[in-house]
Amino acid sequence: MTLDDLRRILSESAGSEEGQLDGDILDTEFAELGYDSLALIETVSVVQRDYGVEIPDKLATPRELLDAVNGLLVAVG
Repeated sequence: MTLDDLRRILSESAGSEEGQLDGDILDTEFAELGYDSLALIETVSVVQRDYGVEIPDKLATPRELLDAVNGLLVAVG
């Protein structure tokens, strides 16, 4: 899963303002990006469905989410 994949999922499932997800957002907390817990639940649900992995709770940044998903994909792959 790439950062662009995550940007697409965030935009489709939780919405985003123009430019909100541009640039280096890997270490920016989701709350700072404007995503609340409900938006993250929707995003995690889409990622779990699309990628077939169980994502742990308490992921604060896009980097943490991507690392978790990609680590799980390698483990099952």
